[in-house]
Amino acid sequence: MNFINQTAIWAQLHQHQRATHYLHMRDLFAQDPERFNKMHQKLNGLLFDYSKNRITEDTLKLLIELAETAQIKEWIDKMRTGKAINLSEDRPVLHTALRQPKTANIYVAEENVIPKIHEELDKSLNLAERIRQQDYLGFSGKPITNIVNIGIGGSDLGPRMLYVALRPYHHEKINVYYVSNVDAAHLGETLKDLNPENTLFIIASKSFTTPETLLNAMTAKKWFIEKTQTTNISQHFLAITSNKQAALDYGIAEDNIFGMFDWVGGRYSSWSSISLSVMCAIGRDNFLEFLEGGRNMDEHFFSSPYSENIPILMGLIGVWYNTFYQSSSHAIIPYDHSLRRFPAHIQQLDMESNGKRTGRNGEHLDFDTGAVIWGEEGVNCQHAFFQLLHQGTRLICSDFIVIANSFYPEQNNQHQVLVANALAQTRALMQGKTEAEVYQELDYLPGIERDKLAPQKFFPGNQPTNTIFLERLTPFNLGMLLALYEHKVFVQGIIWGINSFDQWGVEYGKVLAKNIEPLLSSEDTTQYDSSTNHLIDYFRKHNKPNA
Repeated sequence: MNFINQTAIWAQLHQHQRATHYLHMRDLFAQDPERFNKMHQKLNGLLFDYSKNRITEDTLKLLIELAETAQIKEWIDKMRTGKAINLSEDRPVLHTALRQPKTANIYVAEENVIPKIHEELDKSLNLAERIRQQDYLGFSGKPITNIVNIGIGGSDLGPRMLYVALRPYHHEKINVYYVSNVDAAHLGETLKDLNPENTLFIIASKSFTTPETLLNAMTAKKWFIEKTQTTNISQHFLAITSNKQAALDYGIAEDNIFGMFDWVGGRYSSWSSISLSVMCAIGRDNFLEFLEGGRNMDEHFFSSPYSENIPILMGLIGVWYNTFYQSSSHAIIPYDHSLRRFPAHIQQLDMESNGKRTGRNGEHLDFDTGAVIWGEEGVNCQHAFFQLLHQGTRLICSDFIVIANSFYPEQNNQHQVLVANALAQTRALMQGKTEAEVYQELDYLPGIERDKLAPQKFFPGNQPTNTIFLERLTPFNLGMLLALYEHKVFVQGIIWGINSFDQWGVEYGKVLAKNIEPLLSSEDTTQYDSSTNHLIDYFRKHNKPNA
């Protein structure tokens, strides 16, 4: 069995990195006025500019050869046709099927799954329209105006991101709240001003056994019963789950249980009924447009050649830095307030998928895989962590996401300031400021003072960035953007030879928490390490809930 790090192209890329790491992007742009034209791609209102990277045309040729060696196209075909590429769980990976039209045919165990997908989608959209038209009423005959989505991980981050991003498309009388943290403050702060008569709870849990979600769900149910003095919760609680029986046992009516599929991971499920809360906010047509945007990126990903394929190029550039430059940090910086939750969602999508040290065949990997994904909205972050990007010691690649047209055209001057900041930062990170430029800038100072200050104002530059420009933030374009990142993660996982679609590391802490929780309120002897034992003892002595 040939592993990717034992191939000739892997060795060639290491050699190429050593031979080119001294190159400065400032010089690459000066040498080639056509650099941008050679290093950007467009797709239906989306522009991907990767020219501000520490790469040459030779680098791209080598990276594309790496993609060919890893058989990216063959793996894409396996994914989209329903092959079981989630090897540790023996499952297909079919989040792309969630955005396919009714006429498509995708088979799992000899069954076409498309009809079932659209059955669940139509059921969700139909209920959302009933709520939007005030046709779905609570127990007292009042329409639903408040929706509380209770979930965690993929059942929270994706829908929450979509809801925030598409604020201008919201129904004016529907408010959605997202509760994920098991900390009682999260649910308590959400419920304190809500009226149970017009509040609907959506319990989003694939297994309906997730401890944090179930604890919040039981607390919400208790709150509703105490406030209404009725035990009939059927009109005010819905479930999105694969565990129908558990939802029925909780007290949810069968008609209000929406299905999930075991071949879609939670972090890839935003395209499904898991986004019922979003459907209620933006409506049928806008949600279908979101699906269409994702499908548009799918078709591009499935059919475009390596050299023109935006997700493949984006994934390869990430591998170049993470594995061959040993740069383990990657920032996502949306210059749009509506996308402020986007970095958090992509953080889970990427790190839960590719945070692995074991290959898909069980081998220990001796090279770096998934990057640390983080970020914040611009321009706020310019006054926070950009100092480190500009003058710190670490090589950090960043994605700048910029919108050409604001939701608020009457404030276009302000929007132009925002965009100017984004473009200025990518140029500054690339260009830097030489010592000669600094000395010229400080020419007005006496020599000694100039020599003292000049090193502090030197900017090395050569910090790589990708810029993703969208014409405007529509449901369609947001669908393209999200699918782009999903496919980028897939590409990197295939190159590294890992399974991007399981998450065993998430489960271990849950098991330990179940064992520790009863010890916090007992006097039983603890049998853990000395630190954990003493921390349990500290909590026992200082926890005074009735004080």
